[in-house]
Amino acid sequence: MEKIPNREHGIGSYEDPSDTENYESDPESDLEKAPYSRQTPSARYRPRDTPSAYSSSSRETSASHQHLLSTSPNKRKSTSYFYKIPQRVVRYMNWALLSTMIIIAICLIRASYRSSRQVEMGTVEKSAPKPPPWEAFPFLKRYHGGIRTLLPKKKNTPEYPHDQQVMLNISVTKQEIKPLPKSVPYDPYPPAAEGYAKKHDCFLDAAETVKVPPVHYYPGVVKGFPEAVMGSHEVLGLRDDICFDRFGRLGPYGYGYSAKRGGTGAGLHGDREGADDLWEGPGNTIGVDYSSVEWVKAQAACATKNAGRFRPIEKPGENPFLDLTADGQQASQENGKESGPSLVEDDSVVGKRDEHEVPTAGQNETVAEPTTAQKKALLLPRTAILIRTWWDFHYTAEDVIYLRSLIAELSLLSGGEFAVHFLVHVRDDNVPIWADKRIYNRILENALPVEFRGLGTLWSERQMGLIYGGIEESFFRDLPVHGVYRSTFMPVQYFSHQHPEYDFVWNWEMDVRYTGHWYHFFDQIRKWTKSQPRKGLWERNGRFYIPSVHGSWEDFKQMVRVQTEMGTDSPNNIWSGLKSPTGGSVPGSRVTQAKSDKSIWGPEPPPDVLTNQNDEEPPTSYEKDRYEWGVGEEADLITFNPLFDPDGTTWFFTEDITGYNTTASLPPRRAAITTTSRLSKRLLTLMHRETVLKRHTMFSEMWPASVSLHHGLKAVYAPHPMYIDRDWPPSYLAAVMNGGRNGASGGARTSVYGGREHNFKGTTWFYDAGFAPNLWRRWLGMKVDNDGGEREEVAGEGRMCLPGVLLHPVKGVELVVEGVGRVGEEVDTEREWEEKYGT
Repeated sequence: MEKIPNREHGIGSYEDPSDTENYESDPESDLEKAPYSRQTPSARYRPRDTPSAYSSSSRETSASHQHLLSTSPNKRKSTSYFYKIPQRVVRYMNWALLSTMIIIAICLIRASYRSSRQVEMGTVEKSAPKPPPWEAFPFLKRYHGGIRTLLPKKKNTPEYPHDQQVMLNISVTKQEIKPLPKSVPYDPYPPAAEGYAKKHDCFLDAAETVKVPPVHYYPGVVKGFPEAVMGSHEVLGLRDDICFDRFGRLGPYGYGYSAKRGGTGAGLHGDREGADDLWEGPGNTIGVDYSSVEWVKAQAACATKNAGRFRPIEKPGENPFLDLTADGQQASQENGKESGPSLVEDDSVVGKRDEHEVPTAGQNETVAEPTTAQKKALLLPRTAILIRTWWDFHYTAEDVIYLRSLIAELSLLSGGEFAVHFLVHVRDDNVPIWADKRIYNRILENALPVEFRGLGTLWSERQMGLIYGGIEESFFRDLPVHGVYRSTFMPVQYFSHQHPEYDFVWNWEMDVRYTGHWYHFFDQIRKWTKSQPRKGLWERNGRFYIPSVHGSWEDFKQMVRVQTEMGTDSPNNIWSGLKSPTGGSVPGSRVTQAKSDKSIWGPEPPPDVLTNQNDEEPPTSYEKDRYEWGVGEEADLITFNPLFDPDGTTWFFTEDITGYNTTASLPPRRAAITTTSRLSKRLLTLMHRETVLKRHTMFSEMWPASVSLHHGLKAVYAPHPMYIDRDWPPSYLAAVMNGGRNGASGGARTSVYGGREHNFKGTTWFYDAGFAPNLWRRWLGMKVDNDGGEREEVAGEGRMCLPGVLLHPVKGVELVVEGVGRVGEEVDTEREWEEKYGT
């Protein structure tokens, strides 16, 4: 075999040709087929490190033939990869990465949307703010003073308000604790005025043998008892020189004696000295047996007996959907011919019930032929008390006592001037109460305690949607427009529409309490609001009256006039007088308004208000009136909180307006917190027609006041006495409560309504006041926050004694009840009572 010289090893070195197979089989040796590689050539074909200039072979050339840029032998070798990822896997990884990015983007968008909604709904979680300044004020102590420290009102030094820099320290010594005096019966019912029919007594039973026992009071007040900080007893004509303990106030209605005697079985503990004084007298026994009382029959019999005091009304045929009433009440109206009220006056009879009484004719009523007695007498207005409740409400013993006091004092003892109804909300919209009379009656029968059956009226939100159809549904704050929260007065409007015999309707809530006498309170409120002139009325309505700062009511009235006409130097007026760049007004803003305010004089209608409603126009100009227009006129709306202007405030529902044209600006409006109020038939008719014909409505607390403003009706805020639990500086309190525009409670961002409503926590009247339920429970002898209770009463000054105080809200008061199983379910036998509760 021929030998081929080996060039690498020089002369005399040969390589076997068979090795070419190895070369050809080596992929790196095939330069045409092998891919480009930066790897160095095989050592087999590498040139010599030091080529020789001379060679013994003619085939070997000189080193000069090599390229000058030949690769250096020391060049770094390129890195080889361990594993190459397949293209399919890379594709999947890219898709996964893209999907992850899309999901993250969607989550960010969703989080941004939810955050915006939370800001809009006002539910954004914030860091804990600093406590408000009022939490640093010390608590007042003499609200809980005992009945053994009574003294005349004129001799009392109230713990609050005061002029000193520090709170008064009023202490009671043992020598000042006196024996308990006898309680006195309270009779606030005036005798029939000249020209009016005589009132006939009403009874609890059909045999007319059981009368309603009178409420008892104690003359004087407990030592150091504070004065009302807002509102006034004196201005409204309410008595503040007497006080009521729990036995004298609630005892006539089943409090303080056992269930075996017909009571509730509550109030058998604590300080009971003098608790049975109200039952003293010849022939009297302790307690009234309420187990057999049927209030619907007692109220109907009272209305029949006193029918001559009111105008008779012809009722339409029975229809639960149209009449919104139960069989029991309709039967009483048909058999007893329950008569409705009127303001009709016979010209031949001279005389008025009170100084400012000016009766006017009723409207849109079907009046029956009056009797001879009715033709000769002046007729009284008739008022309905609509107690708002729902079909599965749990009635405690305390609730039952509260309801008995309302019916007894306002209806029976007044001779039928008031009629109490329950407006029962059926919360299940799938129950067709409007379609089947049997369903209606069965639900109504189970909705109320046995003694109140027949006084109820059912309604549901779906029913209101059928009656008031066509209203735009905005779901403001995720609430339906026909719902009870946004449209509380829809069932009241329709109730009034189907019951024209009532000149006035009180929308009353289950969680309202009053420590005084109901009739005295309602009658004085009616008289005072009737005497108010219309001049400056809306401006006074928008402010809290604080006697310790504002002085007398006349001083307050003139102060409001000056603030309205001249304005104030408050920060709210810093931009007053400036014009917007376009020269027009900005909806919802005050930038184009002057420093002073325009007094409201007559109707203030928006452009799309319901017209041709006989709106009352002022008889003269504002300047020429001498506080005469409106005096003697019954108020169409009475509220217990100021009628504030929500425009510009941070109140949550200021823009809950449905059906109005709001493209240019929002309609003028007013609002009063809590819906507890009295509404006239004229106002309710306008509200009903606005809703039916124009599809207009607003948030519940804004709707009656705004309709009154639009149509020029008389609306009045009654400054009832309100108490506060801490030692607020009075001037600071006035600045907070009337911190709106020009000394009003609303109209600016600094208003107390909205984000500053926490300032009402320590008051006795607001939608979430905390002092109201605590004061009521302490007055009942219960322990609150580890204070009060039986031991403190017996060992100290005795039980509490309060003047008339209106309280809201008071919910879920569970009294210690003996002798009953569940509320309203009386234990049948003494043996069963002993088995349950011991001897």
